[in-house]
Amino acid sequence: MTLNKLENLFKNFHNKKILVIGDIILDRYIIGKVSRISPEAPVPVVEVTEESYRLGGAANVANNIIALGGKAYISGIIGKGSTGKILKDLLVEKGIGVDYIFEDNRRTTVKTRIIAGNQQIVRFDIEDRRRLEGKGKELFLSMIKSAINDFDAVVVSDYKKGVISEDLFRILVNHKDKNGNFVAVDPKVGHFRLYKKVSLITPNIIEASHGAEIDIKDEKTLIKAGFNLLKKLSCDSVLITRGEEGMSLFEKKDSDVIVTHLPTVAKKVFDVTGAGDTVIATITLAHVSGADLIFAAKIANVAAGIVVGKVGTATATQQEIMEVFKTHPYA
Repeated sequence: MTLNKLENLFKNFHNKKILVIGDIILDRYIIGKVSRISPEAPVPVVEVTEESYRLGGAANVANNIIALGGKAYISGIIGKGSTGKILKDLLVEKGIGVDYIFEDNRRTTVKTRIIAGNQQIVRFDIEDRRRLEGKGKELFLSMIKSAINDFDAVVVSDYKKGVISEDLFRILVNHKDKNGNFVAVDPKVGHFRLYKKVSLITPNIIEASHGAEIDIKDEKTLIKAGFNLLKKLSCDSVLITRGEEGMSLFEKKDSDVIVTHLPTVAKKVFDVTGAGDTVIATITLAHVSGADLIFAAKIANVAAGIVVGKVGTATATQQEIMEVFKTHPYA
């Protein structure tokens, strides 16, 4: 029954169009091997065998939607330099709509990870976290306001690098209130005050602790934090991702709150990079395609379990998710 339900749901994915708004990041991977220590300093010497670029931040959310068979467009800020071109070309190559990207006189955010033997040695970032202001902000918000009518859902991917603002959320929440559109947010510590009245937020344990102002250390404090976030933000639902302990969904139902705990399905964990992007992409696409939030969260939980078993920012496919549902007793 579950497999038939999942197959029918997957058929709806390709009809859904989602706008991802947020901080667009270019992930650069330098991969090699270590066989000696540098004579110049007590650090490993990485002999580089491979270098590649991947989509990160909000771009990885959009890439996850594409990998699942949905349609994704992205809106955010990139620089006008060579790395901005690399990022834009990669988005187009993946089939992600770039009509709503705003090019600014700033450096494109690039996260470079050096990996040897499936182990990250170091990461260094190039970024400009200035908030978009003045005429640029006006143009960006005007573009969003005219675009959101064409989408089934909006996902906000907040990495706190200048895109997300109170004015942006005013536009999104007003649109949600008038049209009933689904607005999901992957939050960032320090910005929780912005997320009021959205459809869903997906914090991890650390983010949820900060947002609720509660130290989550057991199930009792976890539930208290979930209820607190629902109340403080007046949002419809909260999905707290809990790493190896799975995730917990808090959903308003009339005057009640339904709490659903989902155990992890990850068999092995190589890299948690981008797992939160996979979760919000999957639960949003599944929900607007017809799944209730609990079933959508189960699918997102499976997808997250798949991507943490891969190295680097990764995606899950319908086929991979289906295989887990066929074999895992939880699913």
